[in-house]
Amino acid sequence: MDLQLNGKTALVTGATAGIGLEIARALALEGAIVIITGRDRAKLDAAIATVKASGDKAVSGVLADAATAEGAALISKAAPAVDILVNNLGIYESKQFGDITDADWSHLFDVNVMSGVRLSRAYLPGMLERSWGRIIFISSESGLAVPADMIHYATTKTAQLSISRGLAQLTRGTNVTVNAVMPGPTRSDGIETFLRSQAGDPSAPIKQIEAEFFATARSSSILQRMVEAEEVASLVAYLASPRSSATNGAALRAEGGLINTIA
Repeated sequence: MDLQLNGKTALVTGATAGIGLEIARALALEGAIVIITGRDRAKLDAAIATVKASGDKAVSGVLADAATAEGAALISKAAPAVDILVNNLGIYESKQFGDITDADWSHLFDVNVMSGVRLSRAYLPGMLERSWGRIIFISSESGLAVPADMIHYATTKTAQLSISRGLAQLTRGTNVTVNAVMPGPTRSDGIETFLRSQAGDPSAPIKQIEAEFFATARSSSILQRMVEAEEVASLVAYLASPRSSATNGAALRAEGGLINTIA
C-alpha cells in the first residue's frame, strides 16, 4: 500500500535508537523527508547513517535535547515547519513509589511530557493554517495498565493520552489529526538490563528471563513476547499518512493484548 508520504516532512524525537529509529526508517522508506533529534552527536550521526543505508537519503538530524525548553527552541528553529511530528522521546525506570523523589517526577515529566507539549505548541498552529498535519505521541500500555513499580512513568504516559486527545479537539474541521500509540514492552538496546533487574535469576539466559517477565510481571499479555520496534513503526507510519484521515483523537494499541479491556 502506498502511504502517500512522498515529500512530507517528518520530525521524530528521540530517534537515535529503538522505536524512534524504526519510525524514522519506516517514514523515510515511504518517501518522507525525515528529521531526527538526539543529544549525542555520535549516536545521531550513526542513526542518520542507518536510515540512509536502508535506501533513503532524505534524512537529517538536529543535535538538541527536546526535553528542555532551549532544545525545543533549537529544533523548531532548525525545522520551522513540519507535516508530521512524532513525539517519541521518552525514558522509563523501575522504582518503588516511596523512593521516587520530586526530582525523579520532574525529570520524567520534562522528558516524556513537556518535550511533546513544547514541540506540539510550536508546530500545531502551522498545521492548522495549512489544514494538514499529523501529531503522534508515543505513549505506552502503562498509561492504562499501571505497573506498581513504575507509577511515575505510567503517570507521564497517561498524561500523553490526555494531551493528544485534547489537542485533537483543536483540529475540528481541518485535515490535521492528533493521535497516541501505546506500545507494550518493546525490544530495545536497554531492555535486557531492565529485564535482568526484574528477574529471579539475573544470570539466566535472556530468553528464559523474558519468558519469566511475561509469565509474572506482564501475565495479561496475549503476545507473550517483546513487541518489535518495527511493529510499532508500521502503525505509526500509517497514522502519519493521508490514509489515516478518519482516525483522530485516538489511542491506538500496539501492546500485544496486554491491556485486558475493550475500551
